[in-house]
Amino acid sequence: MSQARVRIIVFGYHTIGYLCLQELIERGEEVSAVVTRQDDPGEHIWFDSVAELARAAGIPVLQPHNPNTSAFVGLIRSLQPELILSFYYRRLLSKELLAIPPLGGINLHGSLLPKYRGRSPVNWVLVNGERQTGVTLHHMTEEADAGDMIAQRPVEITFEDTALTLFRKVAQAALALFRETFPLIKAGLAPRIPQDAAQATSYGGRRPEDGKVAWVRPALALYNLIRAVTAPYPGAFTWYRGKKLYVWSSRPSASSGEERWIPGTILGVRDGGCVVATGEGELLLTRVQLQGEEMLSGGAFVDKHGLGIGDRLGEEA
Repeated sequence: MSQARVRIIVFGYHTIGYLCLQELIERGEEVSAVVTRQDDPGEHIWFDSVAELARAAGIPVLQPHNPNTSAFVGLIRSLQPELILSFYYRRLLSKELLAIPPLGGINLHGSLLPKYRGRSPVNWVLVNGERQTGVTLHHMTEEADAGDMIAQRPVEITFEDTALTLFRKVAQAALALFRETFPLIKAGLAPRIPQDAAQATSYGGRRPEDGKVAWVRPALALYNLIRAVTAPYPGAFTWYRGKKLYVWSSRPSASSGEERWIPGTILGVRDGGCVVATGEGELLLTRVQLQGEEMLSGGAFVDKHGLGIGDRLGEEA
């Protein structure tokens, strides 16, 4: 015998919000409303739309600027939800909101908590060179991603993963974890596993300017930054003749000679890419794009602009 339906309000955004809402719709669950955010006009929208999915399914869509006002809390209270589910909504919910449903509020976070609480966990794990991440379902509190855990699912990170390939893996892990755990949540039997606050790490959202390449850093660290913010994200960048030079892909390698070069110095062309000195080792720029121009291989960029050994990239160049 299947469980009786419960009234659910979904707070969701992005592809993970889309996939989990789709799962609820396909299960025939009673989603009373979907709360989502307005798309930021300054953000490249490359992900699935929760709002469009909800409207297509005939579910009311609410897009408050602030979900924690007394008026909006009152509106949610009038809908009498038994459960709040949050999937990549990007806003913290107040204790007044979370106190409304008897089954509480459940959030799906894109890391293995208590590590990488906060924003942009998929990008940050790559920046930091992690080899594993994952997803966590947890009970919501006023503090970001700090509530008792329900369940987790690990995701392995390969050396070749970019933010996009890793996000796709995390999204599928999120859907699988939600799918297998939802019956417990719905029945009010979701486990409560306290997080170890001593092991917690927290990160803020990343801004386009955080993609600036500091050539004094090791080649491996720069490779991790570049793959963490490459398309569809804003991209890592350096400077060439006063214009931004976006680095969309790269590959680290050890230094090829005894001579020490100033970081940011072009050392030539290898395997079709542009070799640049860093604070430790060399970085092969395989795909670059000068502001206002088309994307090129690193080698083609060197040829087009007549660059040679000793020329430099960076604000001084």
